[in-house]
Amino acid sequence: MAPPAKRSLPALALLLLVILGALSGPSMAVDRGSTLNSNASLNTGDYLSVKAYKFIMQEDCNLVLYDAGTAIWSSGTYGRGYGCRCTMQDDGNLVVYNSRSEAVWSSRTYRAKGFYILVLQGDRNVVIYSRGAAIWSTGTYVRGAKPAVIIDDAVLGGRKANPAGAVAGGGKATASGAVAGVEATSAGAVAGEGSNN
Repeated sequence: MAPPAKRSLPALALLLLVILGALSGPSMAVDRGSTLNSNASLNTGDYLSVKAYKFIMQEDCNLVLYDAGTAIWSSGTYGRGYGCRCTMQDDGNLVVYNSRSEAVWSSRTYRAKGFYILVLQGDRNVVIYSRGAAIWSTGTYVRGAKPAVIIDDAVLGGRKANPAGAVAGGGKATASGAVAGVEATSAGAVAGEGSNN
């Protein structure tokens, strides 16, 4: 019988890292497309994307919208927790929770239970829709850009979305992309400077 093979210290360390990684569960970021439906979440590292835009739940607990790698909007929740997630709730409220399930930011758009959808549009605006009406946005609309996301008629209650991100007969978007009558953050907010928290 041959003597047991000696393992080098680096090989053992690598084996330990692989085992610990498997035990800790998946930690890979997931591209969720361009929409987040009611009761769906962006876990730490998960993001919505369209064109050069990325709306990501970062490891530092900050929810950030990037345009080609430059932060243009954030929830201002940097350092407010770890293991955070962003949930589009079925009451219309978009909420960032820390690992203890404590809310650290919200869009303050809670309403009756129903179907709500968060959309990262091709015009760089992130919008919450309720039965076709825009009820909240990041206010980061790029003038002249056309949304690359077409929302199904069933989601909009038979109404059509217009290029500004609003819906005919529903919410009205201003030139900056903010929804009329709905508080939105400024387009210039960056990490640590978001609002609505």
